[in-house]
Amino acid sequence: MNDQKISDAGAGRFILHRTVVLVGMMGSGKTAIGRTMAEQLGVAYVDSDAEIERAANASISEIFERSGEAFFRDRETEVINRLLQSEPCILSTGGGAYLAARNRAAISEHGIAVWLDAELDLLWERVRHKDTRPLLRTSDPRATLARIFEERGPIYAQADLRAIADPAFTIEEMTDHVLAVLADRPDILEAKT
Repeated sequence: MNDQKISDAGAGRFILHRTVVLVGMMGSGKTAIGRTMAEQLGVAYVDSDAEIERAANASISEIFERSGEAFFRDRETEVINRLLQSEPCILSTGGGAYLAARNRAAISEHGIAVWLDAELDLLWERVRHKDTRPLLRTSDPRATLARIFEERGPIYAQADLRAIADPAFTIEEMTDHVLAVLADRPDILEAKT
């Protein structure tokens, strides 16, 4: 099935059987793609970071500063587990969520992980002007991003599915690409007959 046919079909033409969990680096498009996918499929979109912020009544940066990364990661796991138990939806996670073996196991058991695989230059272009990334608050944020990119790549590669980001893609085109990848898994995304 080609990308265009999926997008044109719109909500109501597909049944989402399991939660699709978008994983990947900061700046890979998890939020933008997730929102667009959810709209096209007529399902809920949930951002695990936003859920954590809502529960803590604090920003991710504030949580990191106040309570540390370990505390944040524990809350992240709790939120992901709760969301995986709800109705199938599109779930975008923070860049570090998939690194934890416990999160990968829960996602594998109750959902499906889709790695939004973007090149380093594209990621840097997307995140370099944002001050909301606590891990990039270093003297050389590009070098930090490159180090994180190298460390996390092999772990993201464990995702069930992979969608390679083309820097020329619009949000809609990348969404269509991800949906086309999912269309090869009727156990996850089934076309209504």
